[in-house]
Amino acid sequence: MHVPDGFLDAPTSVVTGVVAAAGVGVALRKARAELDDRTAPMAGLVAAFVFAGQMINFPVGAGTSGHLLGGALAAVLVGPWTGALCISVVLLVQGLFMADGGLTALGTNITLMGLVGVFVGYAGFRLALAVLPRKLGSVPAAAAFGALVSVPAAATVFALLFAVGGTADIATGKVFAAMVGWHTVIGIGEAVITGLVVSAVVASRPDLVHGARGLAGRRPLLGSEEVVA
Repeated sequence: MHVPDGFLDAPTSVVTGVVAAAGVGVALRKARAELDDRTAPMAGLVAAFVFAGQMINFPVGAGTSGHLLGGALAAVLVGPWTGALCISVVLLVQGLFMADGGLTALGTNITLMGLVGVFVGYAGFRLALAVLPRKLGSVPAAAAFGALVSVPAAATVFALLFAVGGTADIATGKVFAAMVGWHTVIGIGEAVITGLVVSAVVASRPDLVHGARGLAGRRPLLGSEEVVA
């Protein structure tokens, strides 16, 4: 889904850049409440996993490509604000060193994947968790649902941005059909991967999963005499 340089006009890119900068700024402040000494290393692991997962690209057409976003996965594991920072760092590294996306489109990519993907995914996760039985076993399923809805949501926002400021001579309807259609399929794959990864982490260390807070007793640190609730 990386948007290349020049695919959206300058005014649209500037607006998305401002939105991205504001979102990252808020996330930097809010993330402090999501992390502690035990969970902070998880953010680095999540960013590394998403970075590797985004290396698998699926051609979508109209000059764009699709891949795993990882927003819902990051939000469930480390929280939405920290997840937004993880995805933003991944996108920054990719734009600077791998020519994946573009620097003038960095704000657009962060808005789509780091903000829309993360927060729609987390909202979907919370919605599913409210419907499912309130137990640890529901967390992977809820995470999978969040991933499923986050990918086409980000694709839809891109299609809307293209309708406003697209520079390519391509019908907006074709872009919308290609992006949303293909990313709905990609969303199914992302849902499966997200569910499996979250299930594995919940099975081994539920106390490190942000989305499982309130559902799992906190495990004692090694050498601690803390009693598990």
